[in-house]
Amino acid sequence: MKKNKNAMFKLKRDNDKIFSANNRGSLSQNNANTEEKKKDSSKVRVIVCVILLIVIFGGFAMRLFDWQIVHGDEYKELSAASTAHTVQSDATRGEILDVNGTQLAVNETAYNIVINKVYASEDTDLNLIIINLLNTLNECGEEYIDELPISIQDGGFVFDEGSEGDVEYIESPVMLNKEGLSAGEIIDGLAKRYHADNIEDPFTKRSVVSVRYNMEKKGFSFEQVYVLADDVSSDTVAVVSERNQTVPAVEIRTVNERVIKHGELIPHILGVVGKLNEEEYEANKDKGYSLDDNIGKFGIEAAMEDYLRGKAGEKTIISDADGNIVGEEETVKSKPGDTIYLTINSRIQEVAAYTIGKNIREAQRLGLEDVKNAKAANAKQQSKMGEDCVAGAAVMLDVRDNSVICAASYPNYDISRYYDPDYSSYLFEDEDIPMFNRAFEGAFAPGSTFKPCVATAALQENIITTGTTIHCNGVYDYYEDYVVHCLGNHGDQKLESAMAHSCNCYFAEVGRRVGITTMYMYAEKLGLGSKTGIEVYESTGVLAGRDSTTWYEGNTVQAAIGQSDNAFTPVQLATYASAIANNGVRYRTHLVRKIMNYERDETVLYNDPEKPEIVDQTGVSQDNIDLVKEAMYAVTQTDSMRQMAGKYPIEMGCKTGTAENAGSDHNVFICFAPYDDPEIALCVLFEHGGRSYLPQQAACDILDAYFYDKDVDDIKKDPWKF
Repeated sequence: MKKNKNAMFKLKRDNDKIFSANNRGSLSQNNANTEEKKKDSSKVRVIVCVILLIVIFGGFAMRLFDWQIVHGDEYKELSAASTAHTVQSDATRGEILDVNGTQLAVNETAYNIVINKVYASEDTDLNLIIINLLNTLNECGEEYIDELPISIQDGGFVFDEGSEGDVEYIESPVMLNKEGLSAGEIIDGLAKRYHADNIEDPFTKRSVVSVRYNMEKKGFSFEQVYVLADDVSSDTVAVVSERNQTVPAVEIRTVNERVIKHGELIPHILGVVGKLNEEEYEANKDKGYSLDDNIGKFGIEAAMEDYLRGKAGEKTIISDADGNIVGEEETVKSKPGDTIYLTINSRIQEVAAYTIGKNIREAQRLGLEDVKNAKAANAKQQSKMGEDCVAGAAVMLDVRDNSVICAASYPNYDISRYYDPDYSSYLFEDEDIPMFNRAFEGAFAPGSTFKPCVATAALQENIITTGTTIHCNGVYDYYEDYVVHCLGNHGDQKLESAMAHSCNCYFAEVGRRVGITTMYMYAEKLGLGSKTGIEVYESTGVLAGRDSTTWYEGNTVQAAIGQSDNAFTPVQLATYASAIANNGVRYRTHLVRKIMNYERDETVLYNDPEKPEIVDQTGVSQDNIDLVKEAMYAVTQTDSMRQMAGKYPIEMGCKTGTAENAGSDHNVFICFAPYDDPEIALCVLFEHGGRSYLPQQAACDILDAYFYDKDVDDIKKDPWKF
């Protein structure tokens, strides 16, 4: 067994040796295989890298071939390009329409001749281009834009009248930097500045200097083209285009010219557009305006400028070192301005303008006739009979949201002729001041139309009731230095009869009891002596006591009957009547119904008539405001009023007012109608009217336009007559 055990052990060792030998052989074989695989993998990587390098360099070679052979000339130009200029394109201005879409201020196509500096940067080239263009314009009977304040007279240069400011600018350090120059010396200095001093003909020299001077003022540059002539005829366009086919610096640009339709309809409200002056430029340059841009000057054109203007587009122009254009690209598209819909009804506005003008002229005619008769009879009073009545206004509001239905001011004018030199001279020289907007800016003593305000305050403050009696003997002398005279001797008066008879004694005493502070507090809440909210410029008016520099107790009784310092605008008086009709709630008075985009398929802003903006509330109880309304209705039931406004087929609440002043008395009429369910509030005011029935007559014509859809032709055929 031992022998066998040793044999087995030996056998095991032999086997181990054999296994070890075999194992070493196997490992050697494996190592050999691994080395072989590594060599193969390295070869593959080398091959892949070579292929990638071939592809990459092949791509470069193809791209270089494209750059140098296929598009070689094109990219050679681009490689030489040295300057990129951004040029703005004008935005189309938004239009203005009335509430029904009737056109008021719109755009029509016009042609401008412009010079683009990108295509003519050398002074000599530019001057030659200008001379050729001016000759062409002269042949075509067109004028260029000429703002040089120097003219040629008798063969010499002279300063234009009123040119001091321009001359001062030319002599300033930014230009010639020398003071006290003669007109000829300025021409020579500017000619040298613009390399035009070699031009011998004085007319040609002056023309070139004029254009170059205006170019500099307007910021002519690579980014800003210069308009040499605007609104030229199509015949001129054809001639200029033909003669300048090889002159790329001259361009014919199609622009939208502002055109005013119905220029006499709402001139005081509409406003105009014009070139920026230096003050406007400084105030608006951060908004992207240039000196050559247009801007709204006043009225809706100015008030809605941000909506109407639109946004200019941009085009990038690339030029090479020689000034040649090698590329253009529109980078920003222009956006036209928005369309403004006003609350004005053109038909009613036309009636209002016609009837106040007709009745004012009638007041003056009757006044002159009365003066003539008084002088012939050697009467004690020989003036102040309405002969000086030359102006007035009318404003109608929709009481449901205080939108302005019409707002007429007389004397009127045609705003489409605003830039006509002869016509504008007449406008500024006319002593009746036709450009003055009496509807929104004129502040006048209200007379007895202030009495409903006093009644409102007294009732709400429990100072009076409907049963409070005050005696009238024709004179109120509580304050010896402030005696108030009444138009009648009314005896004992209560609120309704006192309002109907417009008793000064009654309201002077009520005003004394109320006090000036409480009185003007209610006046403010009702819209008197406060801006109404209309979008265009309006006067604040004057509230007695609040705005007075000095005040005595006796002044209060004068204020209570609408005298003293009280002075309100017709739009405030209409707003006041509307607030009473709305039970003491005052809405924001406004002229804009809605704003839409230029295409009119998207609403930008909407003043919803169903959701009026509340400005103030009086806090007066319904019972008290009803008492004031009833008193205003009682006005229509007096004997005299039954033959005037009380005769109108639709019942109303109203109040007349006669205000003393230098000259004939002012006449005021306010009302709201229908009485039971008010839709409108109206104020008609005649300066120095002298007759209270004429404003009422005009008011009834305007009411006819609203309630019965009458137009001017209807009113002319069948005017309201008392």
